[in-house]
Amino acid sequence: MIICEFHTSLVYNNKNNRMKNKIAIQELDDKSLQQQEFSYLEDRMLHQSAPHNDKLHLNAIPMKAEILFITSYPPRECGIATYSQDLIKALNNKFGTSFDLKVCALESGDETFDYPDEVNHILKTSNSQDYVELANYINQNNRIEIVLIQHEFGFFQMQEEAFLHFLQEITKPIIIVFHTVLPRPDKLFKAKVQHIANACTSIVVMTHISEQLLVNEYEVSQQKITVIAHGTHLVPHLSKDFLKEKYALTGKKVLTTFGLLSSGKSIETTLKALPAIVKTIPDVMFLVIGKTHPEVSKTDDETYRKMLVATVKELEIQDHVQFINSYFATPILLEYLQLTDIYLFTTNDPNQAVSGTFVYAMSCGCPIISTPIPHAKEVLTEDTGIIIDFQNSQQLADGAIRLLNDEPLRSHISTNTLQKIISTAWENSAVAHGMLFEKMDRNKIKLQYNLPLINMNHLKRMTTKTGVIQFSKVNQPDISTGYTLDDNARALVATCMYFQLTDRERSIHNIHKYLRFITECQQPDGSFLNYVDENLNFTEQNGTTNLDDSNGRAVWALGYVRSLTNVLPLEILAEAETALEKALTRFDTVYSPRAMAFAIKGLYYFLQSEKSPENLTLLKTLANRLVKMYKHESDGEWKWFEGYLTYANSILPEAMLYAWLVTEETNYKEIAISSFDFLLSQTFNENGIEVISNKHWLQKGEEAGHFGEQPIDVAYTIMTLSKFYDVFKNEDYHTKMEIAFNWFLGNNRLHQIIYNPCTGGCYDGLEETHVNLNQGAESTVSYLMARLTMEKYKNGK
Repeated sequence: MIICEFHTSLVYNNKNNRMKNKIAIQELDDKSLQQQEFSYLEDRMLHQSAPHNDKLHLNAIPMKAEILFITSYPPRECGIATYSQDLIKALNNKFGTSFDLKVCALESGDETFDYPDEVNHILKTSNSQDYVELANYINQNNRIEIVLIQHEFGFFQMQEEAFLHFLQEITKPIIIVFHTVLPRPDKLFKAKVQHIANACTSIVVMTHISEQLLVNEYEVSQQKITVIAHGTHLVPHLSKDFLKEKYALTGKKVLTTFGLLSSGKSIETTLKALPAIVKTIPDVMFLVIGKTHPEVSKTDDETYRKMLVATVKELEIQDHVQFINSYFATPILLEYLQLTDIYLFTTNDPNQAVSGTFVYAMSCGCPIISTPIPHAKEVLTEDTGIIIDFQNSQQLADGAIRLLNDEPLRSHISTNTLQKIISTAWENSAVAHGMLFEKMDRNKIKLQYNLPLINMNHLKRMTTKTGVIQFSKVNQPDISTGYTLDDNARALVATCMYFQLTDRERSIHNIHKYLRFITECQQPDGSFLNYVDENLNFTEQNGTTNLDDSNGRAVWALGYVRSLTNVLPLEILAEAETALEKALTRFDTVYSPRAMAFAIKGLYYFLQSEKSPENLTLLKTLANRLVKMYKHESDGEWKWFEGYLTYANSILPEAMLYAWLVTEETNYKEIAISSFDFLLSQTFNENGIEVISNKHWLQKGEEAGHFGEQPIDVAYTIMTLSKFYDVFKNEDYHTKMEIAFNWFLGNNRLHQIIYNPCTGGCYDGLEETHVNLNQGAESTVSYLMARLTMEKYKNGK
């Protein structure tokens, strides 16, 4: 199989191993949260590579399948080079144990570079013999299973025939990634593209427009083509004011464009629009970020940049334009984009199929004004930006003035842009590429998802001095939504789990905070209220909502805390026990199945540290009520406690398991196993896990709906699977646990990440066509409970 990206030279590049130990757990220190989040983003982008031997034995038996990328590669300054490095990093982060990724870097002329360790070959694209030698090497190397070529026509224009012959000679499957697909080809050009397509097993393009061009104008089989959008970076969405201050742009309305500079960028279109913009908005600043394109610098001695500088002087807009003549590292570039009020993309090339600069701006939530390249026409709508005609400065000025004068509109467009672009995150691109690799070579490649680092940052961001805030807007806490007992009870459990794992004293402060929130919600009769507003007043919703389930979760959290006798300080244990004993005095009047189940779980933990005949009797009372419900509703095919499956389903069989562990009454065990296996049969299928939709409960005798999947239900399923596996050692439970956790990482119906490794937050749900970008407390804490559960199996079962 061949995947094409163009960089070539058959030269071994043996380097010292620079593998760095990975930090297993991430936690904030005393620096500001914004700086911490950016440091995390920066850390994720650092080069990470597996060690390789100084000598390559071609016929050695491989531990893992090798995929060879043929592409330009950093430190070469080239958009495709950056693209390839970002993709390889994402693939290693997501599937590092599934395959080895190596790079053959493309070079032209006399240029040479000091490459990172993953580059073990160089192809000089102007040397025809290099193509022959590289093809022989690939064919003889038993480790290489797939060849992926990043293709741009300019890469191979000096040796087109050698390149085409090279493709024909390779005996391994090839994937070629077309970064450009030109419309209206003449007969000769069409034949060249068809020749390339015929030599490859699979073709990747980045837009549906490119796909249709290949099918309709080049007569390429659609079955060969996979559309994988250009990847984008997840960003922490730092405050614009914070970043503008950092870069000395406080008080400015910032317009930005970036990329390697050439006349094709048509920067003058914006310069000619600026006088009109400045007249209306005098605090505007236009940033032109990027060095002159290396290929341009070889021939024109900065002629285009000099022309732009002269135009600025002629138009007398020197105070409103900054040329930043640098090729920034990605983290710095993303900060500039996050402070940007409008991103401008003014290329004059109507055939530019896709732009990395364009999608990077979208990933930072920038409202965009763009000329009508195919990529822009595919992703920009009136809700995500403005499309202008090529070289039309008046349209650009009108659009910029409209957006800069309407902050609510910019905010609306920013939110829509983030929703539109999230599916293209590099993590999702890695999933799409990984699935393609697996499809092409099922015998050698089986995707294994890496466990992400444990990252408590977003939970800490969501937590005030009172407790954890209920909701967020994207990843920004929304204090107007107040707090809930539910979220703080779950946060208490998750933080205790984290403390057990790390023994970090700083966690004690938050444990005490979440516990105090629970006790402040407790009423004189022992019951709890659930809803608290931002001013710390109980809301009217407490009087209109059944709070039994919330009370059950509080009992679970308190019981869990009380069980940690040799872990937590005595004052925390005592506070939890006092609240728990007070709460249990009224639980014999509770009949809500999930409330009873959560209470049984809390009682199980409490009884581990404090034997009590009264609490044992209460546990049996609640368990017997669940038994009665089960016997009333279950039949030969429907083995459940109710005539429907709704939310938090797995807590019911888990509660029966706990009841059996305490009492050893076999009917509890039998019902635990039969009901849990029934639930698993309804939520696991050939696609993985698909929990019950919150849009449509599964009624007895009906078909399940599968969009509206909530992280909390997946997390509860993982925790229940963990307990069942620990007790019964049934490997199927362990396998399903891993499958369920991979749902967060992209192994789901939409093949998109639900956990955001940049923020440490978790998206609020998997909808029919998209993920819900908000990262509220329920989803984030649920993910953390699932991730902390998985940690104990990381080094073996």
